[in-house]
This record gives sequence, structure tokens and C-alpha cells, in this order.
Amino acid sequence: MKIIKYLLFLPPILIPGNLVRPAACQVRRYFLLCIKKAINMEPALLNEVPSLDLADFTSGDAQRKQRFVEDLGAAFTNIGFVAIKNHGLSDALRNDLYESVKQFFSQPDDVKKKYEFPELFGQRGYIGKGKETAKGFKVADLKEFYHVGQPEPIGQMPSNIFPDEFPDFKKYTLEVYHTFENTGKTLLRAIAIYLDLPEGYFEDKVKNGDSLLRALHYFPIPNPELVPEGAVRAAAHGDINLITLLMGASAEGLEVLRRDGEWIAITALPDQIVVNVGDMLDRLTNHKLKSTIHRVVNPPREKMGTSRYSIPFFMHPRADMDLTSLESCVTAEQPKLYTNMTAGEFLDERLRELGLKK
Repeated sequence: MKIIKYLLFLPPILIPGNLVRPAACQVRRYFLLCIKKAINMEPALLNEVPSLDLADFTSGDAQRKQRFVEDLGAAFTNIGFVAIKNHGLSDALRNDLYESVKQFFSQPDDVKKKYEFPELFGQRGYIGKGKETAKGFKVADLKEFYHVGQPEPIGQMPSNIFPDEFPDFKKYTLEVYHTFENTGKTLLRAIAIYLDLPEGYFEDKVKNGDSLLRALHYFPIPNPELVPEGAVRAAAHGDINLITLLMGASAEGLEVLRRDGEWIAITALPDQIVVNVGDMLDRLTNHKLKSTIHRVVNPPREKMGTSRYSIPFFMHPRADMDLTSLESCVTAEQPKLYTNMTAGEFLDERLRELGLKK
């Protein structure tokens, strides 16, 4: 370090009629360039999502808590995804939920469509095949899904709809909803600390928030040759909400777009969930925390005849939350990127882009 400091201030040698730059001055220029690059250097490219333990944040140990905050922030400013263990969801509850979800989606279409209400714009109940198209795409995703929302709706929020034939579906979806809502609130406390906000900054904004638990079925394709060109299980997209919590899917296929343009597979251990930044949090932080584009690719042709199930929890605030970018996240180096909107206005815009609202 002393050598570097010396080189930074080492002057060139002046000879009558000439300005000579000795080797030391060339070294100085090299170090200056290195320092400049280091200051502006982007974080390293990752080949997998970082793994963290939520118990570190809730342990009561200040050092462990701060380390979790820093590691979570580093992951969200880099790749936007992280794998979390000790998240509160038991294996038994996860398995029970998946069984009830599989039971519902195995029913004939006429049974499932009893719980589809287009006037709700896909915010509650069943949403059939070919109904959702990712922003910027013209071909619908190869999926069907079911939305369970806020159990204690307020304002204009619709009430939940549950299939009468399957009481376990209601029981387990609501239990997981409450579990992930609590886990999400804990993660938002860590995010608030990372952003130098009060730890409880998000509490009032997500109380009775319009979060959604989505039971997803990527249905079998017995005749792959008949699939429309470009159709995939879930085209490249960003999530609308603040953060998404995803329990382990029944099959591989989830990929995230790294900033160098490479798609990398997202995998988590059986005891982990995957958590990612949504567009609302990206807007609030002026893209400091990254909502990263991701997709679910089609399986190899020989596996197209099999189902894939996935259950994400999209954590939303209430519609009146102001998503105006935080002043602390707007700088000369990172000017303001987004127009001011509320969460409700942004959700309405995105539902129209997805084709769920006309």
C-alpha cells in the first residue's frame, strides 16, 4: 500500500524540451486505472444463487444478524435471487399442499372451470390454460394455475374462492399462505436494514397486503409437435410484487438471466426455498435491488408428457403503497429510472400487459 501511495504522487521527470515518463510513472498510471476499475467494478458473475440461513437473522446474535443482512443485500444487488433455509415451512406441510394441488389439477376441465371468474382478472380462483402471456410475448404460457389471496381482504380486495370438492386444498393453501406471509415479513425487515431504513419500514405497507399464493400446473404435452412456435412453460419475465418465495418445484426448469446474457439453472436443496426480488421492490430502490428476468423452460422432448408443479408466494403490499424510488437510491451515478406510481397502479398496468385485464 505504501508503494502504491508513493507511485500515485510520483511526478514525471522534466528534461529541457522533453517530458519523460519513466517506468515508475507508467506503473502509476496502471495503478490509477486499476483503482478506477475497482471503484466502478460490478460484482462477480455467479453460477448459482447464494445460500443463506434465516436463523442467522432471527438468532438474537447481532453479528449473525448483520452478516445475514449484508449477504442478502449482496445477493439482491447482484443476481436478485437467494436460497433460504429455516424458512418456517415444514416438509410435511409442503408435501400435504402438493398432494392437494395435484388432486385438484387432475380433475376434468369442466370441474376446474367452475372456479374460474374472468371478472376477477385472474386475482382469485382458477386461471385456465392459455390465459396468461408474459410481457412482450405473443404466445401464451403452457400452464394453468390457481390463486389464493389475502384471507382477511380489505378495501376492494376480492374474497377467496375454494373448490368445494377438495377441503384439503383450502386447508393447506391457507396454512402455507400464513407461513410464507410471516417469512416474507421477516425478510423485508432484513431488506429494510440493508437499505438503511427503519427495520419495520415495510410492516404497515404489507399488513393485509394483496399477496398471492399461486398453485401452478405446467400440464403434460402429449404431442409436442402441435405446440405453437415459441410456447414455453413460462416465458422470460420479472415478477410484479415486492419479493417472491418459492418452495421446491416438482421438476427442474427454472432459469435466471445473468447480467452477461447467460441463462443459469436455479436449484435449491430440499430444505430451502428460493426468494427473489420483484419489480415493485426494484422500482422502490431504483434498481439497486434487482428484479431479474427468469423463465421456466420446456423439458426434453421425451419428458414433455409429464407434469411440473410449482407453488410461489408473491408478496404484495397494499394497493396504496407509494413505489416512488427512495431518495437514498437516486444518485448522480444512478439517476431516477422510474415514474412515480402506487402499487395498485403498477399492478393494474401489469395485469393489462399480461392479458388478464382488458
